Amino acid sequence: MSIITNLTRAWLTRSTRPFVFKNEYDRVLRFADCDSLGLYIHIPFCKSLCNFCPYCKTVYTKELCDRYIDALLCEIRLVGGMHEGKKETTSLYFGGGTPALAADRLKEVIDAVREHFVITEGIGVELHPDNVTPQVLRTLKDAGVTKISIGIQSFREKYRHILGRTDIDAAAIKKALAEVPFETVSMDFIFALPGQTFDDLKSDIDTAFGNGANHIAIYPFIDFTFTSSSVKAMPKKEKRLLLDAITRYCAEQGYTRSSIWTFSNEREARYSSMTRENFLGFGCSATTLLKDTFKINTFSVEEYCGRLDRGELPTSLTLRFTLRQRMVYYLFWTAYSTRIDGEEFEKFFGVPLKKMYGTEMNLAKLLGFATEENGTYTMTPKGAFYYHYYENFYTLAYIDKMWGIMRKEAFPEKIEL
Repeated sequence: MSIITNLTRAWLTRSTRPFVFKNEYDRVLRFADCDSLGLYIHIPFCKSLCNFCPYCKTVYTKELCDRYIDALLCEIRLVGGMHEGKKETTSLYFGGGTPALAADRLKEVIDAVREHFVITEGIGVELHPDNVTPQVLRTLKDAGVTKISIGIQSFREKYRHILGRTDIDAAAIKKALAEVPFETVSMDFIFALPGQTFDDLKSDIDTAFGNGANHIAIYPFIDFTFTSSSVKAMPKKEKRLLLDAITRYCAEQGYTRSSIWTFSNEREARYSSMTRENFLGFGCSATTLLKDTFKINTFSVEEYCGRLDRGELPTSLTLRFTLRQRMVYYLFWTAYSTRIDGEEFEKFFGVPLKKMYGTEMNLAKLLGFATEENGTYTMTPKGAFYYHYYENFYTLAYIDKMWGIMRKEAFPEKIEL
């Protein structure tokens, strides 16, 4: 896996230099000139910990959660105060963990964000199915939340058992969503589980849209080395057949595809915290992406709170991009939306896409991975699968290594990828 990612990185960056993350950080984050700036807030608490989940999380207690929220407010104000006036941002997303465990304090957090930022495209929150009650939904809506994403994973008992998930009452979820509506209601599912079939996923998709969702996300199962899950991912050939079948079915139903793994039955329904040119991340493990810098906060809740108690940023590692590295990062995550706009690339970097990556774009067309119209490249179903396939390599070669280290060390000295 590392050979594939290393060779690809070397070719696209025109250098053998790795991505080098160092234990350092800027005391002032220069985001004033960043267009299309998104915001992300990580709430790491869960009532119980799923063994397949790779994200930064810890068991919920009210005392620890309150301490964490106090520190989070400090980080938001510390970073927000680095910019004079209010900075316009596209969106704010809360992930986790289970952010709804802190539902009674999310308005306080959102109000702190609005002291420094103007949010133009809404606020999203991830929910566990158990959180989808009229009381919780009303609390979120009163706080200003406009979009929710429910981590269903599967409505089918067999796969919930494989993943160690509890029962889901689809009728109760439908009733609660009808009582307290949102602009976007997304439901998340996992595909490529052992023995999973198209009929299994079709059933999940139909159940989601029949019970209040107007958007779905179907993410591939990835067997991270540092989790305790014994579940093995589906082989490549079966996975491609399954992804292609899902894609065809959604197209036949007239659903809009807004990214590799997301579909909606209402064109305006969107839920994605990933595809932003730049973003600021708050909370433990949250990442920040600026024009020439990528930084990641410590995974330790205790160290996160301690840093902010001292008025310091909780940054654990910082990457200084070369220009080519930044271009590769931009293209990789922009491609997640299934399209790359040459005009937007040139606006961001000041140089034409075809000048920098014309050979690669032509090769993508030749291999049937993409089509081109007026300088915009759109992925074909074949291209979408191979993006997914490569993203799996990237995740296991890069993210798996980094997160595996950061779960053990609050502030590693250096990581090379």
